[in-house]
Amino acid sequence: MNNCHLSVLVHERARQYGEKVALRYRDYKTSTWIPVTWNQFSDTVKVAANALVKLGVAEEENLGVFSQNKPEWFYVEFGGFANRAVSIPFYATSSAAQAQYIINDAQIRFLFVGEQYQYDAAFSVFGLCSSLQQLIIFDRSVVKDPRDQSSIYFDEFLAMGADHSEQAVVDARTARATNDDLANILYTSGTTGDPKGVLLHHFNYQEAFRIHDIRLTTFTDKDVSMNFLPLTHVFEKAWCYFVIHKGAEICINLRAVDIQTTIKEIRPTVMCSVPRFWEKVYSGVQEKIAETKGIKKAMMLDALKVGRKYNLDYKRIGKTPPPLLAMKYKFYEKTVYSLLKRTIGIERGNFFPTAGAAVPDEICIFVQSVGINMMVGYGLTESTATVACFPYVDFEIGSVGKVMPGIEVKIGADNEILLKGKTMTTGYYKKPIETAALIDEEGWMHTGDAGYLKGDNLYLTERIKDLYKTSNGKYIAPQSIETKITIDRYIDQIALIADERKFVSALIVPVYPFVKEYADANKISYTDMADLLKNPKIIALFKSRIDTLQQQFAHYEQIKRFTLLPEPFSMERGELTNTLKIKRGVVAKNYKDIIDKMYEE
Repeated sequence: MNNCHLSVLVHERARQYGEKVALRYRDYKTSTWIPVTWNQFSDTVKVAANALVKLGVAEEENLGVFSQNKPEWFYVEFGGFANRAVSIPFYATSSAAQAQYIINDAQIRFLFVGEQYQYDAAFSVFGLCSSLQQLIIFDRSVVKDPRDQSSIYFDEFLAMGADHSEQAVVDARTARATNDDLANILYTSGTTGDPKGVLLHHFNYQEAFRIHDIRLTTFTDKDVSMNFLPLTHVFEKAWCYFVIHKGAEICINLRAVDIQTTIKEIRPTVMCSVPRFWEKVYSGVQEKIAETKGIKKAMMLDALKVGRKYNLDYKRIGKTPPPLLAMKYKFYEKTVYSLLKRTIGIERGNFFPTAGAAVPDEICIFVQSVGINMMVGYGLTESTATVACFPYVDFEIGSVGKVMPGIEVKIGADNEILLKGKTMTTGYYKKPIETAALIDEEGWMHTGDAGYLKGDNLYLTERIKDLYKTSNGKYIAPQSIETKITIDRYIDQIALIADERKFVSALIVPVYPFVKEYADANKISYTDMADLLKNPKIIALFKSRIDTLQQQFAHYEQIKRFTLLPEPFSMERGELTNTLKIKRGVVAKNYKDIIDKMYEE
């Protein structure tokens, strides 16, 4: 597959694939999926590129996109690339204040917004952003503010470029495009402080395409990718660019909550996801096994045992399974495994990249055992996503995979993972001090993650800046403990508390429907959720489950006390980032009284 610049990539693929489907998006009025061919994709990108010139967009100008996943996102980005413009994505859930910060930091003049929430948030700060000139609205159903005299809808924007009168300007700009040009500024959601704009150039993506072509040999233009994670996130963004590079099809999932429906409608062959997706699959299967009795239960348990032996003891390391084991596996493949895959919607699966957080070993073993090729990986925004990922064979459970070709890894002070390679960022936008802290004088990029190498397999141990030190001088890695605890079906979110405290405690957000089911089954009466979560029987249930899960940890790492919260952590209260990572400082402040109470004698 030829590796061409993003400014011409869509047009090159249109010449290659013509009327083959490039994109699909769901029409919610008819519940049908609307196809967009490569020719249509290319034509719309050309119109968008002309419209951007008509707007007055200059070369190397920063364009903002504040939207959930929509096909318009791709039209704007690739139209921008043709003009050597820089794309700056906002999370669809960003607050008005977050949007204001990015607009002002990047001096954005033109901001594309998705639906009513994004429009309202952007318009509310319009007067506070001196650079902002115009909002362009993707969704025609958005109701504009009566005071709004400048915003236009996306169809009006496209009409500006429909005559292609600026094509000569676009072509001249495209001819000047180089791999050194900036492609994106990706603002990290940040668990501490203001977000930082990560600079990603076209050469970063070119190298990402090259090394993924080497590693992902079964991925072809016949694959169908479900776009599930937000396009703001480097994992999904870099992946979608790669899918376009391969000439495969992207099906765009508008709302994350719809994934259980849309995945069954599309039945994709590939899909980027986070460990939480697979944790829910695992919990569902464990729940089903717990409810089942007799021979059916024995069959399900045996299927997992056979699958583990077949896939992990033999296929994983490239060995041929014994005939009897292979025969048993084939039987379960036609019954148990296939039913599970059809239920999820992934029976056509090729492989499923998974990253963004630690994957518990139990989840990884389970998913691999049932014949789902979950490709665990590790990366950062600053590394254009993938640093390491599972190969097809010879991967190690517990690792984040083998280091990608072309990337150098060194273990530095405090076991920090240091990186070099052409996918690494050149720094943070307008932040020289932070850039100097990120990239040292020898050119090594500091990840802030601790880990180790075993051969060419990379293992993570903790996030260095998240380490807690108890008042007894013991260091605690909260993420590793939280990862272990959240595989429990009753636990949705957990925040460990330990810094400068004499023991580890936790704030726990239960899976409320399961707690209600347990209460009903055990005839526990309650007035509301807050009342139920204070019930000694419910507290005993959670204590028993937590004690079982944390047996592998040292005594000083184990949770001694916990509080069950009647409301989940939220982005609105600043407790979660846009990628749903816990902002530990905010949680500590918001729940100070509850935390202090857990440490009372």
